[in-house]
Amino acid sequence: MDMHQRSFLTAADRTVLGISLVLPTLVTWVYFILLDGAPASLQQGAYSIGKAVQFALPVVWVCLVQRDRQKLNRSSTWSLITGVLFGLVVAFAMATIYFAILKPSGLFDGPAAQVRAKVESFGASSPIKFLLLAVFYSAIHSLLEEYYWRWFVFGQLSRVCRPPTAIAVSSIGFAAHHVLVLQLYFGWLSPLTWLCTLGIIIGGAFWAWLYRTSNSLIAPWLSHALIDAAIFAIGYQVLQT
Repeated sequence: MDMHQRSFLTAADRTVLGISLVLPTLVTWVYFILLDGAPASLQQGAYSIGKAVQFALPVVWVCLVQRDRQKLNRSSTWSLITGVLFGLVVAFAMATIYFAILKPSGLFDGPAAQVRAKVESFGASSPIKFLLLAVFYSAIHSLLEEYYWRWFVFGQLSRVCRPPTAIAVSSIGFAAHHVLVLQLYFGWLSPLTWLCTLGIIIGGAFWAWLYRTSNSLIAPWLSHALIDAAIFAIGYQVLQT
C-alpha cells in the first residue's frame, strides 16, 4: 500500500495503534523505573520480554491480521546523504555541547553514579561489554526502533491522518519513553530533561519525514545509528567521571 494514500482502519486496527503508541513507555517504566535497583537478572528479563512483545507486535499485526504486503524502496542517494549528514551534525552538536558546556559545569557529576549503576545492571561493566552494548543499540536496536516507529506507527497513522499530524503524533510517542530515562538522571523539573526530549521529538519527526519521502528505512536507520553511537560515546565519557 502506498503510504501517501489514506485508507480505512478498523476499530481493531485503531486499538492496536493506540496500544503501540504507549507500549514502549510502559515497557520502559517497568524495566527502567519500577525495577530500578532490582537484581540485574530481573531487569534484563523484563527488558527482554517487553522488547520482544513490542517488536513482534507490528509484523504480527500487519502480516498476519491485516495481511498487508508493504514494499519498501531501496534508499536513494539523496536520502542516504541527507540521513547521514543529519546524524553527523547532531552527533557533533551533542559532543560540542557536552564537552564545552555540560561537562565543565558539572551537570553530569550527579547522574554519573546512576548511569554507572544502570550500565552494570545490564551486565556492561567492562569496556568490552560496554562496547558490545553500544554496538547492539546503535546497529540493531536503532533499526528495530525505525521499523517500529516509522514503518509501523507512522505508517499506520498515515492511513488515517494528514502527514503533519502523523509525523507529530508518532514523534511524540517516540519521545515519550525517553522522558522516563532522562528524568531518572536529571529530574522532571530539569530543563535538560525537556531540552533533550524536544531534540528527540525533532529527530523522530525528521526520520518520519525521511521515511515518507524515500519509502525506505535505510536512511533513517543510518541517521539514528550515528546519533545512538554518539550518545554511547558521550556515555562512556560520563562513566569516567
